[in-house]
Amino acid sequence: MATDSNKNTSQSALTEKAGITRPEISSLAVAQQIIKSRSKDISSEQITNGILQGDISLLSRGITMIESSNPKHLEKAAAIISTCLPHSGKSIRIGITGVPGVGKSSFIESFGTFLTALGHKVAVLAVDPSSTISHGSILGDKTRMEELVKDKNAYIRPSASGSALGGVARKTRESITLCEAFGFDIIIIETVGVGQSETAVHSMVDFFLLLKITGAGDELQGIKRGIMEMADAIAINKADGENLQKAKSAKVEFNRALHLFPAKASGWMPKVTTCSAITKEGIDSVWEIISNFMTLTKENSSFEQRRKEQNQYWMIETIEEQLKSRFYQNSVIKSLLEENKKAVLNNEISPFAAAQLILEKYFGESQTPN
Repeated sequence: MATDSNKNTSQSALTEKAGITRPEISSLAVAQQIIKSRSKDISSEQITNGILQGDISLLSRGITMIESSNPKHLEKAAAIISTCLPHSGKSIRIGITGVPGVGKSSFIESFGTFLTALGHKVAVLAVDPSSTISHGSILGDKTRMEELVKDKNAYIRPSASGSALGGVARKTRESITLCEAFGFDIIIIETVGVGQSETAVHSMVDFFLLLKITGAGDELQGIKRGIMEMADAIAINKADGENLQKAKSAKVEFNRALHLFPAKASGWMPKVTTCSAITKEGIDSVWEIISNFMTLTKENSSFEQRRKEQNQYWMIETIEEQLKSRFYQNSVIKSLLEENKKAVLNNEISPFAAAQLILEKYFGESQTPN
């Protein structure tokens, strides 16, 4: 009997039962329908209204619009930013940087969940490094911040850095405006890593936090002077287990080093603390330092002055970006550029002479009669 039973079971498992029909709509069709619905044209008014009303999907679409390099999106992006601008400026903007492996993503997750528990709404603009070869980017911050990404009061937006100076995505500054208009009161910008060009993040944040670790052989050596000068605080991460004592020793060394730098115009003296993203120890100390910084700089008006200076800086940056964009999109320049690339490659003309020739052509065409 057991044999017959097994035989019947085996047969039924291998035999397709009659009466089972394929679903009318396949998963591919559903996916295509979703893509089609998302690709529908949407006005700048619809996007901005959605942002102001707390629609997270329209916030994402708005950021995608301003990140777009498509010339057709420039006007719509400008309208979105213009409408959101009066509703922005009320957040604390925090830049976080550090060498790869310092634990930026882990720290931000612990820090972000700490802040949302206090009732804050946190937006994380995480800039992923783009490959200079394939130009691709992993955009893996959402997978690294598993807990924070589920938090209803948090928003994580990874963006590829591309060729932007300092590892900061080309439109991060505008993304801040949209996130503030949405209602996020704390904006965290995670940058690619430490380097001289990395300091661009300093031009768009209120507080600049440098993360360090011990045992990497660079407690004081190999630190870029510019980064140290701009840091409003240094947090020595991974201060747990066997690293705890080393972290405490490094804290003393960094405190000594910071006193060698000129005083900040705001009157703020940079602080050094230790923390652990794993055990959550010291996370509250980082927030206390930032809170004290905000109190001091708002009382002596240096906070508002810095915001004004940043706005002027980004006006100039935008002009330079638009000039560069229009130059390379010019059809005549495109043709001339390809022609001169070949000439340079064949040593028929020097790179400098070719550049001068192309620039003279562009500015000659750009001239308009007085």
